Amino acid sequence: MAEISPLLSKYAQKKKIKYFLKDIPKPAKILEVGCGSFWLGNYLKKSGWKNYVGLDLRPPADIVGNILNWKKLGIKGNSFDVIIAFEVIEHINCFQEFFDILKPGGLLMLTSPVPNMDWLCKLLETLRLNQKRTSPHDHLIYFKDIPFFEPIETKTVGFISQWGKFRKPIIKTAKRG
Repeated sequence: MAEISPLLSKYAQKKKIKYFLKDIPKPAKILEVGCGSFWLGNYLKKSGWKNYVGLDLRPPADIVGNILNWKKLGIKGNSFDVIIAFEVIEHINCFQEFFDILKPGGLLMLTSPVPNMDWLCKLLETLRLNQKRTSPHDHLIYFKDIPFFEPIETKTVGFISQWGKFRKPIIKTAKRG
């Protein structure tokens, strides 16, 4: 059964590339939080996105550390056009950090388990049909409840996964006259 997992992962990666990357201009400054094995970063760099930075708790990330410590890691506020976080937000509540790092109007691209279907994710992990979780899913959230961001598009994939595109609002301040 161990051979099935890589096939499912490759299939999911291709689907994520098709769904998420079409909305990202090539010159965009991209931060991937939870870059893991660097599969997405390698794809982006080979496909013409030159302003990619991967962040993870472990190498081979460009920046090794916790997103909650973004200032100490040298990341500037309002500095990225896009944040990609596949299978991250169920592990850590980092929406404030995403908001602080994204430029106004910036895109947030997320995937995460559907909260009421996490039991099925656990079952698939036990059967070795799904990647084993790296830490508990203590922060499961329905995408309709995500704070700070305006939803652009969300969908459920295979009954167990949520995929979503969100935008950081552009806040206009009134001019004093």
